[in-house]
Amino acid sequence: MEKHYGNLQRIVDGKRKYGITPNILGGFILPEDLERIAKVAKKYNGVLKLTSGQRILITNLNEEDLPKIWDELDMEPAVVTQNSVKNIEICPAGFCKRVKYNTIGIGVKLFNKYHQMEVPCRTKIGVAGCRNACGSVYSKDIGVVADINGLLIVTAGGSAGFNPRLSDIVERDLTEEKALVLIDNIFNYYKENAEPGEKLGDFIDRIGLDKFKKDVSLNC
Repeated sequence: MEKHYGNLQRIVDGKRKYGITPNILGGFILPEDLERIAKVAKKYNGVLKLTSGQRILITNLNEEDLPKIWDELDMEPAVVTQNSVKNIEICPAGFCKRVKYNTIGIGVKLFNKYHQMEVPCRTKIGVAGCRNACGSVYSKDIGVVADINGLLIVTAGGSAGFNPRLSDIVERDLTEEKALVLIDNIFNYYKENAEPGEKLGDFIDRIGLDKFKKDVSLNC
Protein backbone atom coordinates (compact mmCIF):
# COMPACT_ATOMS: atom_id res chain seq x y z
CA MET A 1 0.00 0.00 0.00
CA GLU A 2 1.34 3.40 -0.99
CA LYS A 3 1.94 5.92 1.75
CA HIS A 4 0.61 9.31 0.79
CA TYR A 5 1.67 11.27 3.93
CA GLY A 6 -1.36 13.50 3.60
CA ASN A 7 -3.60 14.98 6.27
CA LEU A 8 -7.35 15.25 5.82
CA GLN A 9 -8.12 18.98 5.70
CA ARG A 10 -11.84 19.23 5.10
CA ILE A 11 -14.69 17.79 3.06
CA VAL A 12 -15.90 19.97 0.16
CA ASP A 13 -19.16 19.00 -1.55
CA GLY A 14 -18.75 15.48 -0.22
CA LYS A 15 -15.15 15.24 -1.52
CA ARG A 16 -12.31 14.72 0.94
CA LYS A 17 -9.45 17.17 0.49
CA TYR A 18 -5.91 16.62 1.75
CA GLY A 19 -2.83 18.66 2.52
CA ILE A 20 0.84 17.69 2.41
CA THR A 21 3.94 19.38 3.80
CA PRO A 22 7.28 18.75 2.08
CA ASN A 23 10.33 18.99 4.27
CA ILE A 24 12.14 22.34 4.15
CA LEU A 25 15.14 22.63 6.46
CA GLY A 26 14.73 25.68 8.68
CA GLY A 27 12.82 27.60 6.01
CA PHE A 28 15.79 27.71 3.63
CA ILE A 29 14.82 26.47 0.17
CA LEU A 30 16.56 26.36 -3.20
CA PRO A 31 14.91 28.32 -6.03
CA GLU A 32 14.50 25.17 -8.13
CA ASP A 33 12.69 23.41 -5.27
CA LEU A 34 10.39 26.39 -4.83
CA GLU A 35 9.66 26.39 -8.56
CA ARG A 36 8.88 22.65 -8.49
CA ILE A 37 6.46 23.08 -5.58
CA ALA A 38 4.65 25.86 -7.47
CA LYS A 39 4.50 23.80 -10.67
CA VAL A 40 3.09 20.71 -8.94
CA ALA A 41 0.58 22.75 -6.92
CA LYS A 42 -0.68 24.42 -10.09
CA LYS A 43 -0.97 21.09 -11.93
CA TYR A 44 -3.10 19.50 -9.18
CA ASN A 45 -5.12 22.62 -8.29
CA GLY A 46 -3.37 22.91 -4.95
CA VAL A 47 -3.44 25.90 -2.64
CA LEU A 48 -0.14 27.02 -1.10
CA LYS A 49 0.10 28.16 2.51
CA LEU A 50 3.26 29.39 4.23
CA THR A 51 3.16 27.77 7.66
CA SER A 52 4.37 29.02 11.03
CA GLY A 53 6.84 26.11 11.02
CA GLN A 54 8.89 27.56 8.13
CA ARG A 55 7.41 25.17 5.60
CA ILE A 56 4.95 25.23 2.70
CA LEU A 57 1.63 23.41 3.01
CA ILE A 58 0.06 22.27 -0.25
CA THR A 59 -3.63 21.81 0.43
CA ASN A 60 -6.88 21.26 -1.54
CA LEU A 61 -5.48 18.01 -2.95
CA ASN A 62 -7.31 14.81 -3.85
CA GLU A 63 -6.23 11.68 -2.00
CA GLU A 64 -5.75 9.63 -5.18
CA ASP A 65 -3.25 12.20 -6.50
CA LEU A 66 -0.96 12.22 -3.45
CA PRO A 67 1.45 9.40 -4.49
CA LYS A 68 1.95 11.08 -7.90
CA ILE A 69 2.43 14.47 -6.28
CA TRP A 70 5.15 13.15 -3.95
CA ASP A 71 6.90 11.51 -6.92
CA GLU A 72 6.85 14.74 -8.91
CA LEU A 73 7.99 16.85 -5.98
CA ASP A 74 10.91 14.49 -5.30
CA MET A 75 10.98 15.76 -1.71
CA GLU A 76 10.68 14.06 1.67
CA PRO A 77 7.61 14.63 3.85
CA ALA A 78 8.18 16.87 6.85
CA VAL A 79 6.23 14.61 9.22
CA VAL A 80 5.81 10.83 9.01
CA THR A 81 4.58 9.97 12.52
CA GLN A 82 2.57 11.92 15.08
CA ASN A 83 4.80 11.66 18.16
CA SER A 84 8.10 12.75 16.69
CA VAL A 85 10.40 15.74 16.36
CA LYS A 86 8.43 17.69 13.78
CA ASN A 87 10.55 20.64 12.81
CA ILE A 88 13.57 22.71 13.68
CA GLU A 89 12.87 26.39 13.14
CA ILE A 90 15.92 28.51 12.39
CA CYS A 91 16.21 32.30 12.28
CA PRO A 92 18.30 34.02 9.54
CA ALA A 93 21.20 34.24 12.04
CA GLY A 94 24.36 34.87 9.99
CA PHE A 95 22.38 36.90 7.45
CA CYS A 96 20.97 39.21 10.15
CA LYS A 97 22.59 42.41 11.48
CA ARG A 98 21.50 41.54 15.05
CA VAL A 99 23.19 38.15 15.22
CA LYS A 100 25.38 37.41 18.25
CA TYR A 101 26.24 33.87 17.15
CA ASN A 102 25.59 32.24 13.78
CA THR A 103 23.19 29.52 14.90
CA ILE A 104 22.37 28.20 11.41
CA GLY A 105 25.05 25.54 11.82
CA ILE A 106 23.74 24.24 15.14
CA GLY A 107 20.23 24.28 13.70
CA VAL A 108 21.33 22.03 10.85
CA LYS A 109 23.09 19.70 13.30
CA LEU A 110 19.94 19.45 15.41
CA PHE A 111 17.87 18.75 12.30
CA ASN A 112 20.19 16.01 11.09
CA LYS A 113 20.22 14.30 14.49
CA TYR A 114 16.66 14.68 15.76
CA HIS A 115 14.23 15.37 12.91
CA GLN A 116 11.53 12.66 12.81
CA MET A 117 12.96 10.97 15.92
CA GLU A 118 10.28 9.13 17.90
CA VAL A 119 9.57 10.87 21.21
CA PRO A 120 6.77 10.64 23.82
CA CYS A 121 4.85 13.53 22.22
CA ARG A 122 5.16 15.86 19.25
CA THR A 123 8.21 18.06 19.73
CA LYS A 124 9.50 21.25 18.12
CA ILE A 125 12.93 22.86 18.32
CA GLY A 126 13.70 26.55 17.80
CA VAL A 127 17.09 28.15 17.19
CA ALA A 128 17.86 31.87 17.25
CA GLY A 129 21.03 33.90 16.87
CA CYS A 130 20.12 36.66 19.32
CA ARG A 131 17.91 37.41 22.31
CA ASN A 132 15.08 38.59 20.02
CA ALA A 133 14.52 34.84 19.62
CA CYS A 134 12.82 35.06 16.22
CA GLY A 135 10.70 32.03 15.42
CA SER A 136 9.04 32.09 18.85
CA VAL A 137 11.85 30.03 20.34
CA TYR A 138 10.48 30.36 23.89
CA SER A 139 7.30 28.59 22.81
CA LYS A 140 9.22 25.56 21.51
CA ASP A 141 9.79 22.31 23.39
CA ILE A 142 13.55 22.85 23.10
CA GLY A 143 15.25 26.11 22.24
CA VAL A 144 18.72 27.50 21.60
CA VAL A 145 19.23 31.25 21.87
CA ALA A 146 22.45 33.24 21.49
CA ASP A 147 22.95 35.62 24.42
CA ILE A 148 24.47 39.10 24.13
CA ASN A 149 27.89 37.66 25.01
CA GLY A 150 27.78 35.26 22.05
CA LEU A 151 27.33 32.20 24.25
CA LEU A 152 24.21 30.03 24.10
CA ILE A 153 21.13 29.58 26.26
CA VAL A 154 19.24 26.27 26.15
CA THR A 155 15.54 26.29 27.02
CA ALA A 156 12.98 23.50 27.43
CA GLY A 157 9.26 22.98 27.86
CA GLY A 158 7.70 25.67 25.71
CA SER A 159 4.41 25.20 23.91
CA ALA A 160 2.10 27.41 21.86
CA GLY A 161 -0.59 24.76 21.57
CA PHE A 162 -3.79 23.90 23.46
CA ASN A 163 -2.09 24.66 26.80
CA PRO A 164 0.40 27.49 26.13
CA ARG A 165 3.56 27.42 28.22
CA LEU A 166 6.66 29.61 28.25
CA SER A 167 9.84 27.54 28.18
CA ASP A 168 12.28 27.39 31.09
CA ILE A 169 15.94 28.29 30.84
CA VAL A 170 17.93 25.13 31.56
CA GLU A 171 21.47 26.49 31.31
CA ARG A 172 23.26 29.65 30.13
CA ASP A 173 26.71 30.60 28.86
CA LEU A 174 27.23 27.43 26.82
CA THR A 175 29.50 26.81 23.88
CA GLU A 176 27.90 25.13 20.88
CA GLU A 177 29.56 21.85 21.84
CA LYS A 178 28.16 21.96 25.38
CA ALA A 179 24.72 23.06 24.15
CA LEU A 180 24.55 20.00 21.88
CA VAL A 181 25.51 17.69 24.75
CA LEU A 182 22.87 19.26 27.01
CA ILE A 183 20.18 18.87 24.35
CA ASP A 184 21.14 15.24 23.94
CA ASN A 185 20.79 14.81 27.71
CA ILE A 186 17.34 16.39 27.56
CA PHE A 187 16.14 14.14 24.75
CA ASN A 188 17.47 10.98 26.40
CA TYR A 189 15.94 11.88 29.77
CA TYR A 190 12.60 12.81 28.20
CA LYS A 191 12.40 9.60 26.18
CA GLU A 192 13.32 7.42 29.15
CA ASN A 193 11.06 9.00 31.78
CA ALA A 194 8.05 10.76 30.22
CA GLU A 195 4.70 9.09 29.83
CA PRO A 196 3.34 8.35 26.33
CA GLY A 197 1.68 11.47 24.93
CA GLU A 198 3.22 13.73 27.60
CA LYS A 199 4.57 17.02 26.29
CA LEU A 200 8.02 18.02 27.52
CA GLY A 201 6.61 21.02 29.39
CA ASP A 202 4.01 18.84 31.12
CA PHE A 203 6.74 16.39 32.04
CA ILE A 204 8.83 19.18 33.58
CA ASP A 205 5.82 20.43 35.55
CA ARG A 206 5.12 16.91 36.81
CA ILE A 207 8.62 16.14 38.11
CA GLY A 208 9.60 19.71 38.99
CA LEU A 209 11.96 22.10 37.22
CA ASP A 210 14.76 21.77 39.78
CA LYS A 211 14.85 17.98 39.44
CA PHE A 212 14.71 18.21 35.65
CA LYS A 213 17.60 20.67 35.51
CA LYS A 214 19.66 18.60 37.94
CA ASP A 215 19.08 15.33 36.06
CA VAL A 216 19.94 16.69 32.61
CA SER A 217 22.79 18.89 33.81
CA LEU A 218 26.19 18.71 32.12
CA ASN A 219 27.58 18.02 35.59
CA CYS A 220 25.33 15.04 36.36
